[in-house]
Amino acid sequence: MSLLARPWVAALAAKTMQRLTLLASRRPSGPGSDAAAHARFPEFPRTVRTLTIPTAVAPARATVYLPTTTDPAPPVHVNFHGGGYVMSLTELDDPLCRFLAAQAGVAVVNVDYVVAPQHPFPAPPRQAYEVVRWIAGHAAEQGWDSARLTVGGQSAGGGLAAAAARQALAEGGPSIALQVLHYPPLDLATSATDKRSAVARPVLRPWMAEVFDTAYVPDPKRRADPLVSPAHPSDTADLTGIAPALVITAEHDLLRAEGERYASRLGAVGALVEHHEVAGVDHGYDGTDDVKAREVYALIARHVRSVGGPGA
Repeated sequence: MSLLARPWVAALAAKTMQRLTLLASRRPSGPGSDAAAHARFPEFPRTVRTLTIPTAVAPARATVYLPTTTDPAPPVHVNFHGGGYVMSLTELDDPLCRFLAAQAGVAVVNVDYVVAPQHPFPAPPRQAYEVVRWIAGHAAEQGWDSARLTVGGQSAGGGLAAAAARQALAEGGPSIALQVLHYPPLDLATSATDKRSAVARPVLRPWMAEVFDTAYVPDPKRRADPLVSPAHPSDTADLTGIAPALVITAEHDLLRAEGERYASRLGAVGALVEHHEVAGVDHGYDGTDDVKAREVYALIARHVRSVGGPGA
């Protein structure tokens, strides 16, 4: 076992990442800053309001992106950001949220969920599910249409979206019209050192994944939990009735294979809308490649809009 697989070491490394991420976000410009994220795709306005959603884990703060639409009760899309389950990178998803609000005509709820090591598993997926359940139950008073509820996320956020959909299946609701899983981690039971990328130096290095996995789920025996590793062979439950899914993988991503496995599993029960692989890119490509980001965000918007009812 490597040093990084020791929970106290992983927790220390994760907290260091959190501090560095916070410093980067506060810079007036440059990669990783909130200002840089807000400056991308300037043609899409940033019309937002804030919301605090009560959950049994902790209150979840969220930014609601308002669409420009004549629909009196637009659909609502719940977004969970990436960050290895340890970093609060909510603002990095600002370009995606503005894009979807404008192009899909949906209200986008960008959730600032709890992260590890302060809140290890099962807190993040439980909070994610309770957020989705609250949004469905309070959609009318918020001005949204709960019948057109979708969820999604990038990287760890994709893992949480998958976990929210799995809990909705197990607990009888709420009804989710679509889950969007964008280069998600779906098999933490398999060691990061046993995963392979098509390139020699992938963006998500095995040591990074080891830190994330250990900080998030310190006990290796719990990493086979279906809310953590639905793509692991040990999870054989019947997924019939789970929310339809758009699964997006990146060709050079260390997580590509588990995304493919889960897409195949969803397809076997008729729950796969599309599996789209983005050629020639690695994990988190959309943070720096505006051309690829626009192409894939447009794909996501089309799918989200397709569940929007008449005229979609």
